[in-house]
Amino acid sequence: MNFLHYDLQLGQNDVVVVTLDKQANVQLMDSSNFDNYRRRERFSYYGGLVKQSPFRLKPPHGGNWHLAIDLGGYAGSVSASVNVERH
Repeated sequence: MNFLHYDLQLGQNDVVVVTLDKQANVQLMDSSNFDNYRRRERFSYYGGLVKQSPFRLKPPHGGNWHLAIDLGGYAGSVSASVNVERH
């Protein structure tokens, strides 16, 4: 599985801003769910299919988060830029 990965240390009020060159799945997960994602097991995430960017996503709480961006198994590649707005 091809995906972009960003390891983020986020505060409770931070906002993740994702800019994509095409629609893609944007998934914010904790470490346990990211491990499941990589093993292709059941996982939970915040986000979803993003059709318009920039896309803004706020974590439910501060901590270490993993942002995965993929095309849901479809062929091709996606380019993304990820910035964190600190609040």
